[in-house]
Amino acid sequence: MTDMATKIKAEIKEMILAAAGQAVASGAFSAVPLPGFNIESPADRAHGDFAVNAAMVWAKALHRAPRAIAETLLQNMQPNPLVTKVEIAGPGFINFYLSNAYYAGVLQAVFSAGSSYGRSNYGKGKAVLVEFVSANPTGPMHIGNARGGALGDGIAAAYDWAGYAVSREFYVNDAGNQINKFKISLEARYLQLFDPTVQIPEDAYLGEDITAHAKAFAELNGDKYLNNSTEERQNALCDFALPKNIAKLKSDLEKYRITYDRWYLESSLHESGKVAEIIEKLKKTGYTYEQEGALWLRSTELGDEKDRVLVRANGVPTYLVPDIAYHYDKLVTRNFDLAIDVLGADHHGYIARMMAALTALGAPADRLKIVIMQMVRLIKNGETYKLSKRSGKAVTLETLLDEVPIDAARYIFNSKEPNTHLEFDLDLAVEQSSQNPVYYVQYAHARICSILRNLKAEGIEPQPCTTEQLCLLTQPAERELIVHISALPQTIVNAALNFDPAIITKFAYDLASLFHRFYNSCRVKGEEPDLMQARLALCVATKTALANVLSLLKITAPEQM
Repeated sequence: MTDMATKIKAEIKEMILAAAGQAVASGAFSAVPLPGFNIESPADRAHGDFAVNAAMVWAKALHRAPRAIAETLLQNMQPNPLVTKVEIAGPGFINFYLSNAYYAGVLQAVFSAGSSYGRSNYGKGKAVLVEFVSANPTGPMHIGNARGGALGDGIAAAYDWAGYAVSREFYVNDAGNQINKFKISLEARYLQLFDPTVQIPEDAYLGEDITAHAKAFAELNGDKYLNNSTEERQNALCDFALPKNIAKLKSDLEKYRITYDRWYLESSLHESGKVAEIIEKLKKTGYTYEQEGALWLRSTELGDEKDRVLVRANGVPTYLVPDIAYHYDKLVTRNFDLAIDVLGADHHGYIARMMAALTALGAPADRLKIVIMQMVRLIKNGETYKLSKRSGKAVTLETLLDEVPIDAARYIFNSKEPNTHLEFDLDLAVEQSSQNPVYYVQYAHARICSILRNLKAEGIEPQPCTTEQLCLLTQPAERELIVHISALPQTIVNAALNFDPAIITKFAYDLASLFHRFYNSCRVKGEEPDLMQARLALCVATKTALANVLSLLKITAPEQM
């Protein structure tokens, strides 16, 4: 489905190109290659609905003044039923003014698409994998994971609505150093239950969940494992606790309205031999060397700041190797057209080394896009808020969702570009006022529902409108609202391509603002019947667009507040 805004921009482009072709045929323009040009919406609607800069960008190639080029284009331009006027402005901008029928067509497109309005086939079904959160399974998810969850899910949803085949994936780090540390920590707490003098290792995990797992294990098994080997005891504790942690990750994320198509275990890479296989593949590339018993990757030759150790002198692969194997699996074995990783701010250096490794392997590294997400600062009572009421530790996803509504969390975490720091005001998130952005957007939807309910009680209901009726919507507030609604499909595409759901939350906020402005300046009830029905139709179209945006963000669209 092609939306009206995309359709008219394509037609305007064709009008310009056809006019240029006529000018060449008549000898008015030289037959030379001409660069591309932009079609944009002017900030001031008095300058038209769309402005084209073709005359300026063609001036050098045609060796003519931009305004003279623009005049020639207008002389050779064929009419379009959706365009009422074309004029030249400033140094040579060509401004297009659209007809009432165009605006009517936007609303008709919304009514036709309904709950699918905003979706497009831009992506043509290309396969996209979005990996996000992927929190360490040795403990609860923190506030950074909360932002990463909303962000990754928002990116995935934008790609889905933009016409891509999207898969969501959680990479479970259930192997490596953090698991060894997890085992040691569990063992220490277990042994302490029988001998309080047992010391906790200096770098052990100290979370309350570790102690709780050890107690639960002891209640089930008693002192059965006291006389087992350290390895047997640690493995038994890990086998008991780790699945519970992973299950908790799943349940917390499901509460946050996030579900995954696959939970990909790091351990499966080791067990399947893919880690060993990728080491052998890297050795064959010519980009590895041995030094002091360790295997190194010549990553500096591929854009990294320094060479990286692949296998330590003790024969144990570094964390980088399974990560390489995992991304090779994404891009080569499973052959995703695009793989997107949403990572924390501490992963900046990770990008160069992963790209270097994939390039060495001949994998399509350009299909891997890594989104770096900045830190979150929680604010409460105007001050930085650091502590969880339950544990005295950093705020977890679970405790955050006890403090604020899920709708607010998902909206606010997607309200800023990923690569910017985000201040999350806990007080504002629960405030029921226009100052709270998600409340403001939801209220607009609820307000429209209330308007429709109240009118229905008086026997007034929206009726299918003719093009002639919809053409009555000519007031500035009406036009601005329709123009904004028309931009939804392209807005979603832009959010996907920029890996930035904040583009969508801004659209939602602006849509709510434009609706409030329209309703405060344009009466619905009391106008003559055709205009009343047209304005009712605009209310319904706005409601549809708001509901669809909120649905994409997995935020509720309340009918009353």
